[in-house]
Amino acid sequence: MSMFGDGLDAAVHKAFTRPAPKTAQMRYLVKQLGTTKAVAQMLRISQRTVERYVKDQIKKPRPDLAARLEREVKARWQPQIRAKARKKAATTGGIVIDTRARLGYTAPIGSTDQDRVRHLTVALPPQYAARLFDAQEAGASERELKEIAAEALREVYFQDGGRHAGSLEEVRFTDVEHLEFDL
Repeated sequence: MSMFGDGLDAAVHKAFTRPAPKTAQMRYLVKQLGTTKAVAQMLRISQRTVERYVKDQIKKPRPDLAARLEREVKARWQPQIRAKARKKAATTGGIVIDTRARLGYTAPIGSTDQDRVRHLTVALPPQYAARLFDAQEAGASERELKEIAAEALREVYFQDGGRHAGSLEEVRFTDVEHLEFDL
């Protein structure tokens, strides 16, 4: 995976705020799979045992069942949380990029466009979070993800949302020493 892809994955991973439900794991699995019979087959226990957990007649599973239960719940729970974190970043929250890299830009003649190492922490609007996540899911290369990030930095940092450097054409984002995303 790439530095950008890994950074996006790490940001989403850090966004896990709600752990899988410990006390209601059996009910959660029944809700996910639809029937107590399906859960019983998956966990290799009787349907009646699943029904007892759902009715709180049994509350603490034996260690081997607890491990299987935990594994199955986690496998279904984490993708839901991950999807919610991505959706929030792409629709309302945006994403923060923290980077130390060589940044320069192409601008009209007479302006200073020399590349230099900068350490930036910039909040990117939701549309850039959406573009980064969509590109990552589509299998975009490191170069493509870097171009989206450079475009976002051009608009948000260098042009300040249109208030500065309106004639800036392209931002170069190279020699990345550090890159971290946060939701």
